[in-house]
Amino acid sequence: MKILKFGGTSVGSVDALKALIDVVKTNLDKQEQMVIVVSAMGGVTNQLITTAENAIKGIDFSEALADIEKRHFHVVKELIPVQQQNQVLTKLKLFFQELEDLMQGVTALQELSPKTRDAILSYGEQCSAFMLSRILKTIHEGADYLNTTEIIKTDSTFGNARVDFEQSNFLIKNYFEHHKDSLIVATGFIASDDQNRVTTLGRGGSDYTCAIIGAALNVEQIEIWTDVNGMMTADPRRVKKAFSLEELSYTEAMELSFFGAKVIYPPTMIPAFLKKIPIVIKNTFDASFPGTFIKHDIKPSSTVIRGISSVDHISIINLQGSGMVGKAGFSGRLFSLLSREQVNVVLITQSSSEHSITFAVNPEDAKKAQALIQQEFELELQAGKLEPITIEHNLSVLAIVGENMKKTPGIAGKLFHALGRNGVNVVAIAQGSSEYNISVIIYNSDLTKALNTVHDAFFAQLQKNLNVFIVGVGNISKELLSQIHAHHAYLVENNLLNIKIIGLTNTKKMLIDPAGIDLASWQQSLDKSTEPADLNKFVAEMKSLNLPNCVFVDNTASPIPSTMYKDIFKSNISVVTCNKIANSSDYQQFADLRSTAKKYGVDFLYETNVGAGLPIITTLHDLIISGDKITKIEAILSGTISFIFNNFKGDVTFHDVVKQAQEKGYTEPDPRDDLGGIDFMRKILILARNSGLPMEAADVELGAILPENCAKAPTVEAFYEELKASNDYFEQLKQDAEKQGKVLRYIGKLENGKASISLQAVGMDHPFYALSGSDNIIAFTTERYCETQMVVKGPGAGAAVTAAGVFADLVKVGANQ
Repeated sequence: MKILKFGGTSVGSVDALKALIDVVKTNLDKQEQMVIVVSAMGGVTNQLITTAENAIKGIDFSEALADIEKRHFHVVKELIPVQQQNQVLTKLKLFFQELEDLMQGVTALQELSPKTRDAILSYGEQCSAFMLSRILKTIHEGADYLNTTEIIKTDSTFGNARVDFEQSNFLIKNYFEHHKDSLIVATGFIASDDQNRVTTLGRGGSDYTCAIIGAALNVEQIEIWTDVNGMMTADPRRVKKAFSLEELSYTEAMELSFFGAKVIYPPTMIPAFLKKIPIVIKNTFDASFPGTFIKHDIKPSSTVIRGISSVDHISIINLQGSGMVGKAGFSGRLFSLLSREQVNVVLITQSSSEHSITFAVNPEDAKKAQALIQQEFELELQAGKLEPITIEHNLSVLAIVGENMKKTPGIAGKLFHALGRNGVNVVAIAQGSSEYNISVIIYNSDLTKALNTVHDAFFAQLQKNLNVFIVGVGNISKELLSQIHAHHAYLVENNLLNIKIIGLTNTKKMLIDPAGIDLASWQQSLDKSTEPADLNKFVAEMKSLNLPNCVFVDNTASPIPSTMYKDIFKSNISVVTCNKIANSSDYQQFADLRSTAKKYGVDFLYETNVGAGLPIITTLHDLIISGDKITKIEAILSGTISFIFNNFKGDVTFHDVVKQAQEKGYTEPDPRDDLGGIDFMRKILILARNSGLPMEAADVELGAILPENCAKAPTVEAFYEELKASNDYFEQLKQDAEKQGKVLRYIGKLENGKASISLQAVGMDHPFYALSGSDNIIAFTTERYCETQMVVKGPGAGAAVTAAGVFADLVKVGANQ
């Protein structure tokens, strides 16, 4: 026999219930005997709590109850044949009438006792279990409904009742002895006391119900079906590189669960632990995934720790004073008080001098605990033997867990080195003598950074594959592929990162190989491909392969790939691009892409949009996230224009230097495409947006380099003639600058929320004065860098440096996985 528990998300909608039915059918096909325990439909318990609390205040509850009823009725009408619906709807209607009567009683009395609260909450499970039993009856005639108040007995501690195992085990065995051939669908979470009044089993109560019944029946396996692929090395919402654990010991699972891993709750495991019954955590929506096994006889782990868990929001209470030193029974008095008053203590640490005790509680219990302690230790406080009790909020607990930690030296050092290196302050520390767990209290604002830092430190030996699809196979991509090929061994050895090129496409052909394209012969493979280029098909196949750690690289100058970025993000695929179009078109598109990438937890990296291989966007981002305030940015971000003005000196004419730039390949075929400043404007616009300014292209004040006669010449040849004719104009600009000891520079500037690009004369005190060649340069003036600007300078154009920038972005994506 197996017992399966399905959580609220697994019974929360028609689609979820269809997935649940598939799981049940699979087990029925194997002719396995099953018991099914279910929670209330997702969100219903919270709705019932809110509705009951509103009823105390006299707020109308009819609409809320009608909404819950409507959800259940919708499921029945979708999943049960019409001719069988009436009986089910009638029974559900009776449940909701009883629930309405209870709510009316709450309104009339303006009181919600724990006993009444339990009775109200029980209807969530009663409705879902009855409904599911009748749905399953359509595929298995023996399906039947069980209200677990009939078989699980508890004391009368409403809200968190204690189970009478002797009586409950007898009732469970007796019930199932008489229902051997039935497929029982039982309510989770609820039980009854010796007066048959409904009680609830507290946090994780449905899991607990499942374990109680499973242990009483000595089932082969307990299955907890939820909406995630088992227990993971860390919270996947915070740690992108978290992965599912194949197995855990009962102790490890209880430690992880206690410190925030909400997939399963510690009490659930106790009955299973005592009987050594394996528990497996499975995903209703990915039934083929093996899940996580929690059992007695686990294989040795290759990692020192099993996982990292956390409690997002806690508060700590500090007691200190000379009256605690050597005072026998002080701790017992303190924690007995808190236990008696139902204040849950998450973590305790005490100084060796016995001068202070720090303990963590849930934030909602902090004030209550403080008041209780002040009352209990009033005399000590008045006498000054205890200092005033302090509370600190906005904190979190991070815990590393694993049986391999025991007697392994250096674990604590590795943990604190990782946190310290990343500037995470540790407020308090606790480690049990079992050495299965080290817990630290940190500021809540540091939690995500700390989880990622610690995960990297303890799971760094796991090599990651980065699966890359490249659009555009011109000079930049050729350089990129060459660089990846040349540095492959280095990345694997030093970064534990294996970059695999899975797809390539140009305007003629495309090539996709899930095993990876050989970088020593990629050009020949692409040339031999018989698959014509089709960007829509390329992206569709990338998504359908559903490979982990996937990256889409856009190395084109085409507007078409950027229209697909948002859809790519929604498939949980990161984007790396040197294409400026997406980020320099209308602001709403830019913001939408960034927010979509953030929503789906993927990377959108485009360092090369502004300065090719120069770390300009990264530097800007790092300044901002570190709390610095940008006051001014000045930049020369056109290698072509930089070359022209760096060489426009002495006797050389402007015509000659532009001609020279074209001959060297720095300019477009029509130099006005560069000298018009449009590309420069796009880069300044991208910088402005990354600085937090919601700016459009029209907001950038673009100063002209060329007089109107040059700009409007009908041909390139005519343009050069006009440059000669305008020689006096350019000479005058140069001479005016030289008279002041200055040089001409075409500079973009962001200041006071405004962006401009103009031709300026700068002196020797300016960082752009000594610029040479075709280098780009950018100077950041911030609150921290106010006396001396932060300057980034180097080649800002060329296939090799641009490819290097794309390569660096790829490695960043790999580090984030």
